[in-house]
Amino acid sequence: MIKTMTRSAKIFVLAFSSFFFSQNVFAQSYSLNNDTSFLEVHGTSSLHDWHVDAQQQMGTADINTSDALEINALNFSVVSESLKSGKSGMDKNTYKALKTDDYKTIDFKLTKVNTVDKLTDNSFKVSAVGDMTITGVTKAVPIDFTFKLQGNQLLVEGEKPLKMTDFGIDPPKALFGTIKTGDEINVVFKAVYQTKK
Repeated sequence: MIKTMTRSAKIFVLAFSSFFFSQNVFAQSYSLNNDTSFLEVHGTSSLHDWHVDAQQQMGTADINTSDALEINALNFSVVSESLKSGKSGMDKNTYKALKTDDYKTIDFKLTKVNTVDKLTDNSFKVSAVGDMTITGVTKAVPIDFTFKLQGNQLLVEGEKPLKMTDFGIDPPKALFGTIKTGDEINVVFKAVYQTKK
């Protein structure tokens, strides 16, 4: 009787382990590679168009490809004072508008995947929603991006128009208010996540 129960228990453990392994064998975690990723913010002003580049980013992603693509988690952060225009005066105004003394990062966290359309064997078009936090204000924003698996890398690419005032940001001004920045900006990004080789 005891031997029968022990044998049954072993079979159950093996079956459970096999099921668990088969469900997770294709699960993979990735970390954002700051050196090969880029994020740019494009905007307008009463004088000329402008853009700033993010020089310091971090983030993680967790996906499962056991059947169809499943995005379990995706997030990234930009260090606010790593946004650089190449002009110190503009950078100073940008940091003031972003209140960088109090809010050190700009953060995005995926909260819902609406659709995943397969483009090729390794690339997909994703429609999703995520929480964007800027100057301590969090908004749910819809976002579309392409998602590509390439070796040990995961490429996430797209762009998203935003309004600064939606996040409580007063569009920066310069030269005593004679140069005014437009409220609308466009965030263009290509985030490269990768696993350890």
